[in-house]
Amino acid sequence: MSQPTSNVRIVTDSACDLPAEVADDLGISIVPLSIRFGDEELIDREELSVAEFWRRCVNSSTLPETAAPAPGQFETVYRRLADEGATGVLVVNLSGALSATMQSAELAARSVADDADIALDVRVVDSRTVTLGLGTIALACARAARDGASLDEVETLATGLAQRTRVFGALDTLDNLKKGGRIGNAKALLATALSIKPIIAVADGVVEQAGKQRTRSKALNHLVETVKSYGGRIENLAVLHADCSDVDAFVEMLRPHYDGEIVVGEIGPVIGTHGGRGTIGVAFHEML
Repeated sequence: MSQPTSNVRIVTDSACDLPAEVADDLGISIVPLSIRFGDEELIDREELSVAEFWRRCVNSSTLPETAAPAPGQFETVYRRLADEGATGVLVVNLSGALSATMQSAELAARSVADDADIALDVRVVDSRTVTLGLGTIALACARAARDGASLDEVETLATGLAQRTRVFGALDTLDNLKKGGRIGNAKALLATALSIKPIIAVADGVVEQAGKQRTRSKALNHLVETVKSYGGRIENLAVLHADCSDVDAFVEMLRPHYDGEIVVGEIGPVIGTHGGRGTIGVAFHEML
């Protein structure tokens, strides 16, 4: 693990979809959401692996539900970090428009602030995004903290990145939208028969439809063209995928248009519940 040179630590939630080894290397703490299959509630990544999640989804006629972490889960992490010597914590969470996760983080921060025995300054920032959009913000902040940035500087960085984070994805199946009641059976059947792949984008904290392509290959090409359209004004490019066998090929398609490291992360249960298996996409920060 890289040893930070400041006493600032970064906390995020499991919707960030960061590979565990990447988060561990930078000392990022990840608070898990929960996934409910009927009456069974499982902790994301701890009691339910990504592979097991997709296996269960295939065999279920209804979508699982996601639940935000309790404030106590965040508070436990804050107190642990304080015990380890942290004096400042920057928490960056899944879009507040999509989840109550941020509210739990804020409640926990107030609880710690009211404890006179803990000298810990906790700041909470709404990422206004999802999956590796959130993950790349957490990574950038963790690198800044490692290099000695103050809590104020890291908070300013997170707030700025939230405004210029872009996430685009291509859905491979409409099954989850159908199961979730967001699209009718007839429309889903027709779209499937025509091999239509909806394109989605995250804007102002919510997921919006951003077009459609007729085949998987056209959808991948569309995502590459989207990256190209920014004319090199991007940084921290990441690829997100939901159990996709063609993810390596997709990364190679992107490499001619980006010369930095490309982080690859699996879309987990929190976002995968809605996007469905086969979803693939990109996240990056637009340089202004």
